[in-house]
Amino acid sequence: MTYEEVRSVGILRFPVLSGLPWLRHAFSTRKGGVSPEPYDSMNLNFGRGDPDENVRQNFHIFCGAAGFDPESLTASAQTHSTEIRRVTGRDAGNGIWRPKDRTGVDGLITNDPAVTLVTYYADCTPLFFVDIKHQAVGLAHSGWRGTAARMGAVMVHRMREEFGTEPQDLLATVGPAIGPCCYEVDEPVAQEFAKMNDLSPSTFLTEKGEGKYMLNLWEANRRILFSTGIPSSSISVAELCTQCHRDLLWSHRATKGLRGGMAAMLGIRKEEEL
Repeated sequence: MTYEEVRSVGILRFPVLSGLPWLRHAFSTRKGGVSPEPYDSMNLNFGRGDPDENVRQNFHIFCGAAGFDPESLTASAQTHSTEIRRVTGRDAGNGIWRPKDRTGVDGLITNDPAVTLVTYYADCTPLFFVDIKHQAVGLAHSGWRGTAARMGAVMVHRMREEFGTEPQDLLATVGPAIGPCCYEVDEPVAQEFAKMNDLSPSTFLTEKGEGKYMLNLWEANRRILFSTGIPSSSISVAELCTQCHRDLLWSHRATKGLRGGMAAMLGIRKEEEL
């Protein structure tokens, strides 16, 4: 991913997606907001203890720097599920400027330029999906539960149902998440991944001994995406560990839960903007 600062606001982007003129995307960092410690400073998560007015101001600041219309945002309602919701301009504002109208939504998809997708992170894996043929997009939140349930494959299937998406027409990216250097899991979690025999689990699960394992969510998600038929050349992995880069990114583990959070944003430009 590339990093830039616009008016002191830190923004991460994938070059492969930045090259599409009809697309907007960004991933936030800790830089450039108004929130005080321990949420300093660009906190885009509600319900962490930071006043809502700070979070909303941060959304305005980030959108201004990254080039999004803040009124177009619609947010997920994450519960580590594989529930996916198709949204349109009618959903703009949900979960940010007005209360969430649904719970248990970990994936959002759209082909409507009137809405911008927003999902939240602080160690879990962000997955971006861009159908370059049908100009449809999707964002998915995939922690260990979502990855074990193959959220990436569920998203590809749902985009095929809704938009006629074929895997060969998709660009897929795996954003910043806790890396294999830092993500230690116990036996029950490891066993969920050991069952994924078709994905060669030894490539993303390493035993440490005494019932502990190191899990590579980046590689597990990459293999899930590849298994759907997305060409390897169309899958990009940030390989950016949230815990190792805690000065730039929020990590739930590094902060022991006392934290703010980041957001992924993805949307289609309106025709008059092209």
